[in-house]
Amino acid sequence: MSNRSIVLLVVAAVVVFLLTQTLYSVDPTKQVLVRQFGAIVGDPKTEPGLYAKIPLVQDIQRIDRRLLDYEAEEFEIIAGDQKRLVVDAYARFRVVNAKLFAQTVPGGEPSLRGLLDSLINSEIRSVLSSVPLHAVLTDQRAVLMEDITRRVNAKTRDIGVEVIDVRIKRADLPQANSQSVFNRMKTDREREAGQLRAEGDEENQRIKATADREVAIIRADAGLIAQTTMGAADGEAAKIYADAFSRDRDFYAFYRRLEGYRKAFGAGGGATMVLSPDSDFFRFFEGQNGAPAKR
Repeated sequence: MSNRSIVLLVVAAVVVFLLTQTLYSVDPTKQVLVRQFGAIVGDPKTEPGLYAKIPLVQDIQRIDRRLLDYEAEEFEIIAGDQKRLVVDAYARFRVVNAKLFAQTVPGGEPSLRGLLDSLINSEIRSVLSSVPLHAVLTDQRAVLMEDITRRVNAKTRDIGVEVIDVRIKRADLPQANSQSVFNRMKTDREREAGQLRAEGDEENQRIKATADREVAIIRADAGLIAQTTMGAADGEAAKIYADAFSRDRDFYAFYRRLEGYRKAFGAGGGATMVLSPDSDFFRFFEGQNGAPAKR
């Protein structure tokens, strides 16, 4: 290879190197700062396209312009009513002033996330420690989170960062407290169940007592009606007997004596009776109307 060719290759390499050090592109998702000896030169480049800088003197810093997510490690707080609570929070933020951000947060996005972790943790503790536990677990949480977002954003605005939203993903009681609450809830439910059973037994006894009382009243009324009916029947029977007796006393006496004979001889089942022939019991065997029979 000739010296001319070597020179041309060297020149071409230098030109390519200078071009790579001079030209840079801006992505739609990024904003670019130009630094000269560490100092920021001009405003950040936000429009997508191809730009130039002084090679070997200036360099560039790319900063994300999108809406970014941040998730905090779960931590424990004490609510206003001295109840412990484990909180898992997240936030959404973006860099709105790249120049201010680069000047105040030299470490870039990793340092920003560490700063957000401290700020969000502090503001959540400050706000939630002033309210009772039920406020965190109800609809009041939205108002509390708006207050926390406003507090965090007021501090991050000074570093060129806007915090759009801070939310609590999960808010639980510590494991030991959860078991204690569960046991207390279980005890409360068992007590309520026992009370309901006792009320049910009481209602059962009341219904049975009412039913027994109504049955006794019905039976008493039925017995009264039966006694009244039987008394009326006995009275009617006695009246019929009396009418019959008053019409023909001899026939009535004869009928009554036959009834006596039926009971005496029919119910004995072969029993033996020893009576005198002159007994008044056999007087209807002697003759008509109980007179002695003619021999």
